[in-house]
Amino acid sequence: MFGSVGVTAVMLTLEAMDVGINTVNKAAMSKGMSRYTLVVYSNFIAVFLLLFSSFIFYRKRNEPAITFSLICRIFVLSLLSCCGQVFTNIGIGYSSPTLASAMIDLTPAFTFILGVFARMEILNFRMKSSQAKCIGTMVLITGGLIFTLYKGPSITGGDDDDDLQKKMIFSSPSNWAIGGFFLSVHSFILALIYIVLTWIIRDYPSELMITLLNSTMVTVFSASVSLVAEKDPNAWTITPDIQLLSISFTAVFGVSLRTIVHTWACHKKGPVYTCMFKPLGMVIAVFMGVSFLGDNLYLGSVIGGGTIGIGFYGVMWGKSREDKESCGFESSSLKAPLLRNKFLKFIPFLH
Repeated sequence: MFGSVGVTAVMLTLEAMDVGINTVNKAAMSKGMSRYTLVVYSNFIAVFLLLFSSFIFYRKRNEPAITFSLICRIFVLSLLSCCGQVFTNIGIGYSSPTLASAMIDLTPAFTFILGVFARMEILNFRMKSSQAKCIGTMVLITGGLIFTLYKGPSITGGDDDDDLQKKMIFSSPSNWAIGGFFLSVHSFILALIYIVLTWIIRDYPSELMITLLNSTMVTVFSASVSLVAEKDPNAWTITPDIQLLSISFTAVFGVSLRTIVHTWACHKKGPVYTCMFKPLGMVIAVFMGVSFLGDNLYLGSVIGGGTIGIGFYGVMWGKSREDKESCGFESSSLKAPLLRNKFLKFIPFLH
């Protein structure tokens, strides 16, 4: 239905929405929104949205039967998803949407490492694609460490030198490191989610139904965690301001639409094309953070973000190169038996 331009426009819009979700959630948590109840309410609303969509989408289709094995797999997926969403909110609360957008670029590196252990990824150091992916992975992790551990001076001039020095000594570096740690763990969990999701969808190719079941279990898990971790009963009270906007925005675009659009984009252009838009999120996050939240642009963010971008595209280039090398290997292996058969026809004594 859409061509290349249409898919590109949708993915650019999605990246802007993704950064917007982090920005709105940061503003809501700054106003007192609980990071735990945010996960509960957003998934609870998403369940009704997905349930309504399922009735429309599946009313004339027969879906495969839901087995006990599928439920067990989605149970694991939901545990990971719940932890990932909570860790994201904790990380953004301690740092900023800019750091969240940068650290999410570590996910391809973690996915590559886990894919090698799970035998879902080819690793052959004689191939340029494997060399590029390995080097890109190391550069990605290095960039993440720079972005997290080194903040550096402000290059936007938003703070006075004395105030900036006090912030960096007493509060900002520790909060920045804590936020970076939780966001790094979220990136690793997200890589695990991709591995488990691939394991599930190979046997049950129904993206909307998997998302519905996953959101339902995440609602239950996050509610259980919130009842234990959130001691203040007032945290469950939602005010009709930025908090309600944050919950609605996350439910519609973060939990529901983002998964559907990513699945659609992968179907149209493949996972490599879909992931290549992630570094753009850093640029959008920096602009939105500086413009709307009053964040300062620091030297460490620029160096770390640039390093992450270089490493990310190294991994993506290696992945695209691997697809071409695999196609060449398959075509050559297909030609060999044909040539051998023709050769055997002219040499009867070999039979």
